[in-house]
Amino acid sequence: MADGAQLQTSYYKNTAEKYDEMHVDHKDEHTFALSFMLGMFDFLGVKSVLDIGSGTGRALSFIKERRPDIRVVGIEPVDALREIGYKKGLGKDELIDGDGLNLQFKDGEFDLVCEFGVLHHVPQPNAVIEEMLRVGRKAIFISDNNIYGDPSPAARLLKQAIQMLGLWKLSTFVRTRGKGYTDTEIDGIAYYYSVFDSFDLIKAASSSVHYVNPNIWTGAGENLYRTATHIALLGILK
Repeated sequence: MADGAQLQTSYYKNTAEKYDEMHVDHKDEHTFALSFMLGMFDFLGVKSVLDIGSGTGRALSFIKERRPDIRVVGIEPVDALREIGYKKGLGKDELIDGDGLNLQFKDGEFDLVCEFGVLHHVPQPNAVIEEMLRVGRKAIFISDNNIYGDPSPAARLLKQAIQMLGLWKLSTFVRTRGKGYTDTEIDGIAYYYSVFDSFDLIKAASSSVHYVNPNIWTGAGENLYRTATHIALLGILK
């Protein structure tokens, strides 16, 4: 039986031609997050960016169009998605094969390392973040899910209670019948993940951490952990 990684690769290969139609909206949370991130470049003195899990190169194209002075590189392990990116004008030295768990770059090679909607598709998101922190020099930026901020207040309270009681892993095992992930036509293989699951790891490597609710379609209260479905987080590294 294929494991989650194999199923996810197969999913993206089969949907590559309609990937942008399925996953990209110019008013979605990742566009908001990209705009937020871009606004920090001058403040941080960013001259180079590495994007993890670039897909068809959405983030790379967004940055290149607005800041052609910035060196951009994206890693994407699915060749079918990279080919779409090349057709859109990205160079083969800009969108390359790579594994977020084993980045082939030296320590501190990029001023900023980012990811958009990737971490909830991998079983070890913090291992990817450790690699991002290693090759990042000035900042790390992530835009991803917050599983604890479910739109339904009842579901939100239940999830937060399960997490508080330390039963999240057991709950996930039961809900997914031991697989640890869900498999849908819309999002492929996905794991129950929150940006806040990685907060302590990022905070330990950062002089300051800043986060916002990037989802313009849903409101959120003053406590984003409890109310926001997505989180955009910037860690300014020590």
